[in-house]
Amino acid sequence: MAWLEVTHIENIPLMGSRKIIYKELEIAIFKTKEGELFAVHNECPHKKGNLSEGIVHDKMVTCPLHSWVIDLKSGEAQGSDCGCTKTYELKIENEMVYIRL
Repeated sequence: MAWLEVTHIENIPLMGSRKIIYKELEIAIFKTKEGELFAVHNECPHKKGNLSEGIVHDKMVTCPLHSWVIDLKSGEAQGSDCGCTKTYELKIENEMVYIRL
């Protein structure tokens, strides 16, 4: 697995996200209120909504289509909803964000 340089850390807004596309992959990178970064496949396991357009809260994102809440660390749907989206490992070096693919 290789590390891919993605963006400068300041390009990801607090409580927001940035979408990246690499080959056939679409990945959303989120930054929490505390500045933690998480990366998940940009597709809700329910109806395939773009998670990058969702609302970030705590270490979760709420899908904009049907309000499923996805844990950004595990990719698991919360509450009574069932499903999971793939997560990706990130690292930061010299203020640059890298993703492991």
